[in-house]
Amino acid sequence: MRVIALDIGDKRIGVAYADTKTKVSNPVKVVSIDELKEVIYDYEPDMLLSGLPLGLNGEETEQTKHVRDIANSIANKYNLKLEFIDERLSSKEAKNILRAQGLSEREMKGKVDAIAASLFLETWIEQLQ
Repeated sequence: MRVIALDIGDKRIGVAYADTKTKVSNPVKVVSIDELKEVIYDYEPDMLLSGLPLGLNGEETEQTKHVRDIANSIANKYNLKLEFIDERLSSKEAKNILRAQGLSEREMKGKVDAIAASLFLETWIEQLQ
C-alpha cells in the first residue's frame, strides 16, 4: 500500500511517502495546500496518514481540530482513506536529526516538517507489524 503522510501546519504541509511493502519512509518536501495536488498525483497514494497534534497531556486542542478539518478535506477531495497518528514531539525529533547533520536553524527551514512526517509514518508502519 502506498501512503503519504502529512504534517499539517498553519502555512505549509510536510509530506513523506512510504510503501508498506518496503517499510521505508522517505521525506518528500514541504508544500502549500495548493501544491499538494501535484504530490498526490505524482505518488498516487492509496491512503493519507495525518499527524495529529495533541497537547503534551494527550488531549485535543484547537490545533488538533484545525488539522482534523484540513486532513478530512484533503482526503475527501482526493477520495483517499485517512488515518491519524499522534505526532507529539516529531518536529523536535526532526530538528535534532537535522542538527546532528550540522544544519543551522536557517538551513532547517523547509525540511523539518517533511522529516517529522517521515518519522510518524515510520512509527505507523512499525505498528502494522
